[in-house]
Amino acid sequence: MTEPRSRLMTTLIYAALSSAIVSSLGMLLVPSVSREMDVSVSTAQWMLTVNLLVGAVATPVMGRLSDGPHKKRLLISALAIILIGSITAALAPNFTVFLLGRALQGLTYGIVPVTIALARRYVPAGKVQFSISSLSVTVSTGIGIGYPLTGVIAGLFDFRFAFWFAALFVVTAIIFVLRVVPAGPDEHAPRVPFDYAGAVLLGLGLGTLLLGIGEGANWGWGSLWTLGAFLFAAAVLTTWIRTELGTHHPLINLRVLRNGEVLLANGTAVGLGAAMYIGLSISSLVAQAPTSTGYGIALPIFWAGFVMFPLSVGSFGANRLVRRLARQIRLATLLPIGASMITAAGILLWFAHAELWQILIGMLVFGLGTGSSYAAMPALIARSVAADELGSSVSFNQVLRTVGSSFGTAVSGAVLAANLAPDLHPTGSGISATFAIGAILCLTVFVFLLMHTLLARFRRAADEQHVK
Repeated sequence: MTEPRSRLMTTLIYAALSSAIVSSLGMLLVPSVSREMDVSVSTAQWMLTVNLLVGAVATPVMGRLSDGPHKKRLLISALAIILIGSITAALAPNFTVFLLGRALQGLTYGIVPVTIALARRYVPAGKVQFSISSLSVTVSTGIGIGYPLTGVIAGLFDFRFAFWFAALFVVTAIIFVLRVVPAGPDEHAPRVPFDYAGAVLLGLGLGTLLLGIGEGANWGWGSLWTLGAFLFAAAVLTTWIRTELGTHHPLINLRVLRNGEVLLANGTAVGLGAAMYIGLSISSLVAQAPTSTGYGIALPIFWAGFVMFPLSVGSFGANRLVRRLARQIRLATLLPIGASMITAAGILLWFAHAELWQILIGMLVFGLGTGSSYAAMPALIARSVAADELGSSVSFNQVLRTVGSSFGTAVSGAVLAANLAPDLHPTGSGISATFAIGAILCLTVFVFLLMHTLLARFRRAADEQHVK
């Protein structure tokens, strides 16, 4: 029985890696897509925006469906749509068709919650926590591998070959899932009506919110379009919350947020998601910027992707360490430990980012912090919610990471846009200011988590003293 279980986890991790591979087709390729398809860089940024918008809608829907009986069918269907999107982007004759392919690839954000639901169902109880932690950090670990591969492929050929590589990877993932994952339906899963109203409201609300965040710098933060998007998103999401609280089988059970550990994990997801994206995106920009800027390292795209490789090493190493320490250290304690390392990386990059070795060390420490934090979040949620709520609860955590990343995108974009040199590259002060915002955000999250941990220990000590 051990070998089939081992093959199952290997297959699920491999399927989850598709998220990392598709994610690596993002910001690293924006300059190449802009040049090859003859569109402006700001227009090419829509390859990130449209992917994020679809992902924000697809993730909670896939999370809820993964709580149902057809987990394997859901995973294969999602991978098939991502495959179609990859091929569409690779063959696209113009930017409009290319955006369609990127939109279809947005389903990749929902892959990890589905694999976690499969692990919760088929992995032995004693290994579920480790399995969930491993799947949760797969994306951050895989990005450190996907970015170098994308850079090498795009450097040797062109950006279209990177999408063909993603398509090939997804094909192999589909084959492994078909052969290894137990056939459905899952007889133990509940069969409840799907919350269509909740899905539409959440998708519309999140989509509008992320659209406003992503385009705020272009429209103007005080413009009618931006303010209208935020007000409309607030109204729709308020309606969604009321709808979910009044539904017997909601898309996301918001009542589980009353649990302190679930609320802690979700709050951390937003803060660290924003801080992480600022650090990673600005580091990638510094690596490719010309030396004439005063801060750029001028790496060609072939080598620029390797800047993210230490992130993979750190994330993988931290996840292995978490496995060893999980029985000695509370999962809630891992969050401030991870946040402290992410904070250290953010401060390092704030004050030292002019040399390649400084960026590489920053990425390594980011990886260590990410591996610790992201391993703890789903495990905290998994032990705090019922099995039939796991998929939706974990997917909501994933959505909040995406929303946090979007805030990071908006903040960094606004700061850099306000600090452009005559050659249209960001100024050194703009780069430093953006790194500073990320570091301060990390520090804020860390202080909050540390206070929570200390208060929790104080309450436990008081309860034990009261019992005596």
